[in-house]
Amino acid sequence: MKSQRTPNQTKILHLLKHLNQAISAQDLYIELRHQGQSMGLATVYRSLEALKLEGVVQVRTLANGESLYSCSQEDRHHLTCLQCGASIPIHECPVHELENQLQQSHQFKIFYHTLEFFGLCDRCSLSQSDRSLA
Repeated sequence: MKSQRTPNQTKILHLLKHLNQAISAQDLYIELRHQGQSMGLATVYRSLEALKLEGVVQVRTLANGESLYSCSQEDRHHLTCLQCGASIPIHECPVHELENQLQQSHQFKIFYHTLEFFGLCDRCSLSQSDRSLA
């Protein structure tokens, strides 16, 4: 369902497509200002919310609570280190069949899903082991 987008929503969507990476609303606001776009931070948030509800923008919330926005593409999955914040993409998806079942059984249109595992990366886990031995 494509709704009538505002000019601000169109600018934000175009920038997200151009950046081709997840970005915070604050960084998006700064990037728009660098490009000479006069748009308030609240407008950026409202526009992102409308685009999210349309299903063309997805949001991923990091362990520190920061939200990253990107154009909806294929589902993205990550291993996220709670100590250093490293985010390692997972390329296989164990829940596609579940998604299809849920769409059918609940008549629910799913735009995207995220799967995130939190823990310690190899480097931080090794560092933690070294500290406990000392």
